[in-house]
Amino acid sequence: MAKVSLKNVTKTYPGQSGKDAIKDLSLEIQDREFVVLVGPPDCGMSSVLRIIAGLEEVSTGNIFIGDRCVNEIAPKDRDIALVPHDYVPYPRMSVQENLAFPMAQRKLPKAEIKKRVLAAAGLVGLQDLLEREPRSLSREQRQRVAIARAIAFQPKVFLFDQVLSNLEPKARLQMRNEIMKLHQRLQVTMIYGTHDPIEAMATGGRVVVMNGGVVAQAGTAQSVYEEPLNSFVAEFTAPPMNLVQGTLKQDRDSLVFVERDEGTIKVRLFLSEFPGAQAFAGGLILLGIRPEDIEAEEVTSGVEKDTGGFPAIVDLVEPTGSGANLYLNTGAHTVVCRSQRAAGTQEAGHRSQFRLNREKVCLFDPVSGQRIV
Repeated sequence: MAKVSLKNVTKTYPGQSGKDAIKDLSLEIQDREFVVLVGPPDCGMSSVLRIIAGLEEVSTGNIFIGDRCVNEIAPKDRDIALVPHDYVPYPRMSVQENLAFPMAQRKLPKAEIKKRVLAAAGLVGLQDLLEREPRSLSREQRQRVAIARAIAFQPKVFLFDQVLSNLEPKARLQMRNEIMKLHQRLQVTMIYGTHDPIEAMATGGRVVVMNGGVVAQAGTAQSVYEEPLNSFVAEFTAPPMNLVQGTLKQDRDSLVFVERDEGTIKVRLFLSEFPGAQAFAGGLILLGIRPEDIEAEEVTSGVEKDTGGFPAIVDLVEPTGSGANLYLNTGAHTVVCRSQRAAGTQEAGHRSQFRLNREKVCLFDPVSGQRIV
C-alpha cells in the first residue's frame, strides 16, 4: 500500500522570523495516484516533497506512508525515490554504475541489479548509453539517468521535484510525456512538483495548487481551471484569468456589473446564477473572465449595453499562428482576449468592439479573494 498522507503538517525553518514554509497542511495521495503540486516560488511545494522523502523533519504534524507514520523513519527506509531538478551523476562512474550504485549499497544480488538496470534503462531510452561517462551526457540525458536510477530502485512512491525546469522546451515536452507513460506502465504512486502551471495542467493528474504553504485548491485540471475557488488560483492557472474591479448595482432580479473608473465593461448577471453576490450590491467586486471567453464582434446598434459587449482600444497584438492574443485597454484595465481569428499587428491602436461570454464569468470577493457563487 503506497498511499501518502500528510496530517496537519507545519514546517518552520530556523532564521525565518517564525514564517512557516508549510502551514497546517493536510493532504492525501491515494495508492497509484498521479498528483501534481504546483505553485509560485516559495509556495512550499519542494518542502512537502523533501518532508515526504525524509530529507526535512516536520515541525508539527505527521507523515504516513500506507498505515505507517514515518516521522522517525530514516529516508533510506521509507521506500521512496526523490528525483531532483539538479541531479548530478557520480562523475567517475559510467551510467550503468550510477544506476547500480544504490542497489549495490543495499547488497542486492548482482544478477538482480543487472536485470533492474537494463529494464530501467530501456524504459527511459538509455540502453545505448550505459557505458558512457556522465560528462559526455546532455542535460536531458542526465535527467534520464536520475529517473532510471529511481525506477531501478523500485520504490513504492516516486517524488519529482521540478525535474524538467532546466531542460529546453522540446525536451521538456518529451520528458513530461514519458513520465506520464511511466506512471501508466509502472502503476505506482507519483507526486510531481513544478512551478509551471501549463506543465501542471497538461499532466492529466490531480492538481494541487499551493500558495504560501497552504493548499489553495485541489482537483482535476479542468475543475481548477474552470471553477477557481479564489482569485489567486484564477490568476495563477494558465492562461491567467482577467480580473476586473468594479461595482454591482441591483436591478430587480439581476445585478449589473460596472467597471470602475469609467471603464467600458458593463454586464448584467442574474441573481439565480450568483445568489451570493447580492451581499455585494452597492460595493466593490472582482469580475473574472478567461481570455478565450472574450471575442471580437461586429459593431451593432440597438443592443443593450449590459449584455457583455464593450468597446476597447487594442494596445498590442500577439499573433499565435492559429489566432492572436489581443491586449485590450478598457479605460481602467488591460484585459487579454485570446481570439481565434488571425489578427495583424496593424490592428494595434484601433478601437474595436468585443464581447465577453456571460456564462463563463466568475465573481470574487475583492478583500478575501474567495469566489462568490
